[in-house]
Amino acid sequence: MTELRCRKSETLEGDNDEEERQKEPEQQTKPPDVDEVSGSSGGAGDSSQQKDEGEVKGGQHEQEKPNGAQSCVKTKRLSVFLQRLVRVFFGCLAAVACGMLYAVYLSTYHDRKFWFSTRQELEREITFQGGSGLYYYYYKRMLAAPSFERGFYELVVDNRTVSGQSINAVERLSLYPELITSLIYRVTGSQDFVEPIYFYIGAVFGLQAVCVTALFVCSWVMSGTWVAGMLAVAWYVINRPDTTKVDHAIPLRDNWALPYFSCQVAALTGFLRNNISSATEMFCYLTMSATTFTFLLVWEHSHYVLFIQGLCLFLLDSFDLVPPRKMADIHKVYLSSLFLAYLFQFQNAALLSSPLLSLLIGSVLARYLQQRMKMGPLVARVMKLFLHFYLVFTSGITFSYLVKKLIPVNESDFILKFLEVKFGLNTTTDFVPNFLLCQESFQTPGQDLFLRLTQASVLPFYFLVLTVCLLSALQAIYRRLSGQPVHKTYSLENGRIGEQPEVVYHVFHTMFFGGLALLFDGMKYFWTPYVCMFTAFGVCSPDLWMTVFKWLKLKSIHPVVLSLILSTAVPTIIGFSLWREYCPRVLAELSELQEFYDPDTVELMSWIRSQAPVAAVFAGSPQLLGAVKLCSGSAVTSLPLYSDVDLLKRTEDTYQVYAMRSAEDIYKLLTAQKTNYVIIEESICNELTLNKGCRIKDLLDISNGHVVYDKGEIYSFSKYGRFCHEIKMNYSPYTNYFTRVFWNRSYHVYKVNSVISFQY
Repeated sequence: MTELRCRKSETLEGDNDEEERQKEPEQQTKPPDVDEVSGSSGGAGDSSQQKDEGEVKGGQHEQEKPNGAQSCVKTKRLSVFLQRLVRVFFGCLAAVACGMLYAVYLSTYHDRKFWFSTRQELEREITFQGGSGLYYYYYKRMLAAPSFERGFYELVVDNRTVSGQSINAVERLSLYPELITSLIYRVTGSQDFVEPIYFYIGAVFGLQAVCVTALFVCSWVMSGTWVAGMLAVAWYVINRPDTTKVDHAIPLRDNWALPYFSCQVAALTGFLRNNISSATEMFCYLTMSATTFTFLLVWEHSHYVLFIQGLCLFLLDSFDLVPPRKMADIHKVYLSSLFLAYLFQFQNAALLSSPLLSLLIGSVLARYLQQRMKMGPLVARVMKLFLHFYLVFTSGITFSYLVKKLIPVNESDFILKFLEVKFGLNTTTDFVPNFLLCQESFQTPGQDLFLRLTQASVLPFYFLVLTVCLLSALQAIYRRLSGQPVHKTYSLENGRIGEQPEVVYHVFHTMFFGGLALLFDGMKYFWTPYVCMFTAFGVCSPDLWMTVFKWLKLKSIHPVVLSLILSTAVPTIIGFSLWREYCPRVLAELSELQEFYDPDTVELMSWIRSQAPVAAVFAGSPQLLGAVKLCSGSAVTSLPLYSDVDLLKRTEDTYQVYAMRSAEDIYKLLTAQKTNYVIIEESICNELTLNKGCRIKDLLDISNGHVVYDKGEIYSFSKYGRFCHEIKMNYSPYTNYFTRVFWNRSYHVYKVNSVISFQY
């Protein structure tokens, strides 16, 4: 109503002006009257007085006109601001609500799956599968320490975990999540009203809520509507087995790190946008700085993920799709985060030789040498671009080589050898590379992944959105290389979604991580969440539909109207179909009581707690040793940490109990690690799988040279029987070196004799 009144007053003022203009020529053409010329002085005075009054009234009228226009402009601005405020309020409310509901869903599902609330403490700890319970052990140890400072010192100088070694557990296992969580638990006095284990898993579930909220905000920022955020969250929850590992291994580093990475990507998305206010840009910059540093701090492999992200940003900068000022700010974030993480991780040499730092050094050096790279005609710029790529990668590789020569890094040669075997460039009989290649995370994903994504309708729409955005981005790149400017003020009528820097970044992001997900199954947890987010943005974005209609040159219907209709109708139809099909399944998961109980493992841990000496050292598989360490606190020979070469070699020596080796050889290997008890698992000794080449005993036979190839078949042969089978026979010489002290259906525990008894 206010706008209508303002417009009405403006039109009335305009009509009055036109009438005055029409009267002025009439007065000028009218002939003078005789009486007026020969009028008295009093009449002349009256006319002059009326003239002065008219001038005053006209001046007042001219002053009122700009005041009315200014009030209308202020009213319009206020109404627009209120509309934006209401949209942001409800969008933030929806984002927070989605995150909280997801955290409640995870907590309920976890309790239903493991019967967590009805279990005893020992049974609860055993539910931390895959060796992840080791991290929770350090959380308990921090809480048991008399003070936080004392507990931190004991972890830095830890001689109670790995037998015969004193390790810095904080650096080696990235224990900052446990340190911070235990500190918060102490400071807030939470021990009065919540158990430590519930506080721990509650922190992890809370971070998962933050991850979902970040994906919501990212899709919302890119599309302009929070409906896209809700669709992204729906797809994320539906594809939960392919988006998170929090179901079965809560304490894993991935579950702590990925929420920070999601926040970092959301902040980076907002930072790359054009035409944002300085306050918004500063907020995104500070958020990106904090989350990048935290991501580097809580996970030892985070710098590899940031390297992939750095490659995406490097391409954006090379194609001149993002201002140089913003790229310089992003480089500052990376360098400062790497420096702080290097200090907090006790001068971690792996960060100095990381590919991320090499890429940053190469980019800075190449930009200094090619200050006029983004100038000139198309052919010259393309040639400069190839030269730029060459300079960046050669200088980066040279820097990494020099750092590795000056500061020896144990992991460098091992990772290179692993990648050579993975891509078929080399073959090896070594146990460690082959053992890692047989881990599920490093294997090629199966077709069931893509079938699940297709059934949830996310994969077909993803390919549609990716194709449109990629083609539009290629057009924008061609225009930039040809010297044409990119529109800084993007409008819907332009139909050029590829000119938005944040969209082009996510195109590269999903393509790079998608390529890695095709090679390594573990990379799907970095790719699938952003498939859900990117697809939800695309189907809800009018810009994407407008880009398609511009290509089709649609004239029968106005493309702007049709794009607005489709950006609302398509996500509505998708959301309704997902609600109809998957909502009953999700509710059924929460109502169904699943049975997870491992009585053999509970019996083993109870025996270790009650019968084994406190200073005993146990040997076994890394996953089992993680549970042994958590439930009993005893020292172990190895840890479930696959990024440490020394621990992997100790794991190989421990696994020799499943090889065809003599009792004397096994005894020497175990005593070298100061082992008191060795645990043999029936599931490994009698493992039956279709992929025979990845069984532990097969890998050991290949490594030990106990394999014979005959007509394409592999046969194991040795003059000794398989140790895990022979020791159960209880005959010499096995009884000379080992004494069985515990057994059940799944485990056999043998004591390593300190004095060899020769019995025949």
